[in-house]
Amino acid sequence: QVQLAESGGGLVQAGGSLRLSCTASGRTFSSYAMGWFRQAPGKEREFVAATSWSGGSTYYADSAKGRFTISRDNAKKTVYLQMNSLKPEDTAVYYCAADTKDAARYSMYRSRRSYDYWGQGTQVTVSS
Repeated sequence: QVQLAESGGGLVQAGGSLRLSCTASGRTFSSYAMGWFRQAPGKEREFVAATSWSGGSTYYADSAKGRFTISRDNAKKTVYLQMNSLKPEDTAVYYCAADTKDAARYSMYRSRRSYDYWGQGTQVTVSS
């Protein structure tokens, strides 16, 4: 069992920055990959970024490349999403997810169906 809790969301102006955190409890955090997804109203949940269990490999959606950075601190059981140059279209609920079955790598970490534990989400709103 893994429990995930996101924090760090909020309201920010376009061009601003936010850092999201996701802290895990339960199964050994350093043994599984982690991902960030987001869901805007009326849209499907979409992949944003992911990191391997070690943090040595990272993956990004095209919309996040160059603006977002995913990182993890296994000692703190926390994964981060640093978001810079935010745009109104980044407005969504952001979710962290854990891949404890090592399934996500087969979809390059992009398929939400490969993740078996999810946090409750944190709202990010970017005003224009």
